[in-house]
Amino acid sequence: MREYIKTYMEKDPAANSALEILLTYPGLHATLVHRFSHFLYKKGLNFVPRVISIIMRFLTGVEIHPGAQIGKRLFIDHGMGIVIGETAEIGDDVTLYHGVTLGGTGKDKGKRHPTVGDNVVISAGAKVLGPIKIGAHSKVGANSVVLKEVPPYSTVVGIPGKIVKINGIRVYDEVEAEKKAIV
Repeated sequence: MREYIKTYMEKDPAANSALEILLTYPGLHATLVHRFSHFLYKKGLNFVPRVISIIMRFLTGVEIHPGAQIGKRLFIDHGMGIVIGETAEIGDDVTLYHGVTLGGTGKDKGKRHPTVGDNVVISAGAKVLGPIKIGAHSKVGANSVVLKEVPPYSTVVGIPGKIVKINGIRVYDEVEAEKKAIV
């Protein structure tokens, strides 16, 4: 619990106290209750954890399937509209902003949802879909739709998502190439 409070204090400039975080942060509530429902899910219970997740969706606006695997210190800022699918895997120290979906495409069986590496930031409204990997230390831009693998230390933006930086270095950009061709 202390680890989560410390994380929220560090990542949210609006956080004023531990008590405020404990009482008013729906992302924290959803994550903590998910830990309990995930424990039950791993024990082979399916119905009760699903009911718990639906209740938490109603109370917090954050829907986390009890089968999803979540690492340490997940930070959910303004959690409304977040959806995390059953086979999603989230690493440590990940930040999710409101409206993020870690979902499936409807085409896959078995592993259907994304795997998100450590220290990834996924911005507001982004959709990361399918059994793809988002590499550690990467960033996904607001409202991006990511359907392909993203290597570590990358930045991906747009619809469909395109990698614009790797290791802090700007990579070839089709839009800029088109602008140069027109001029």
